[in-house]
Amino acid sequence: MPKPNSTFVTEFVFEGFSSFGWRHRLVFFVVFLTLYLLTLSGNVIIVTIIRLDRHLHTPMYFFLSMLSVSETCYTVAIIPRMLSGLLNPHQTIDIQGCATQLFFYLTFGINNCFLLTAMGYDRYVAICNPLRYSVIMGKRACVRLSSGSLGIGLGMAIVQVMSVFGLPFCDGFVISHFFCDVRPLLKLACADTTLNEIVNLAVSVCVLVLPMGLVFISYVLIISTILKIASADGRKKAFATCASHLTVVIIHYGCASVVYLKPKSQSSLGQDRLISVTYTVITPLLNPVVYSLRNKEVKDALRRALGRKPLSP
Repeated sequence: MPKPNSTFVTEFVFEGFSSFGWRHRLVFFVVFLTLYLLTLSGNVIIVTIIRLDRHLHTPMYFFLSMLSVSETCYTVAIIPRMLSGLLNPHQTIDIQGCATQLFFYLTFGINNCFLLTAMGYDRYVAICNPLRYSVIMGKRACVRLSSGSLGIGLGMAIVQVMSVFGLPFCDGFVISHFFCDVRPLLKLACADTTLNEIVNLAVSVCVLVLPMGLVFISYVLIISTILKIASADGRKKAFATCASHLTVVIIHYGCASVVYLKPKSQSSLGQDRLISVTYTVITPLLNPVVYSLRNKEVKDALRRALGRKPLSP
């Protein structure tokens, strides 16, 4: 129950990077803005190339384009306001705006988790069951997997937003973060948050542990199949088709797990904020960078788009 004589909060102030001086915040602004523009342009290029180049009209690149769109929406929900906060450290956000930001952040963040899982399943079918690949991973299956990922994201986000904003907020109004996230908001609630913490943990397990487990099983089966390939060149090519996806998976799930699966008693808002910068600013950039630098088919598509000769095999 709220404390007697408490004043209910209608807006919040982000603590963000206000502890840093103006010069440091300006440096952060330039760096984060550069990374953000690179992320946007990289994802737009990937989606455009996949859309225009018929060689990339395959399930793998369909999921990659969906991931690029989702990553773009994910960063748009967080980074513009964070950049504004670097220039104006006392920026406020009302409860409705905070709930909206949390909703879109969770929706697309969870969608990313399950899209990466779908991409892992795609690689499993391609390597472990190549003769039935075109049948299993048809257009309808791809649309269902991507739609299911978004549906899970929407459902889980609604549960989390209702859980958090069903609480009263009084007295405390400074969010110890640079965006509206679950744990910093729960710390401001003036009511018992035990049930809300349980809901948060349950959602975190569902959207992190379950997808990670499925991706792990996929790669155990993939590696087992690859090791049975007699040709060293064949094994190398098979591993190469998975390298980009595996790199993104490890970084994405690794950063998110540190924040959302870490026990509350070991949670440090300062450390969580630093890790959050990694998976909201840096990790989204890895998607276009990793898939463009490590993927020969994407590089060939880019060269064709520029009117240049594709790389030789």
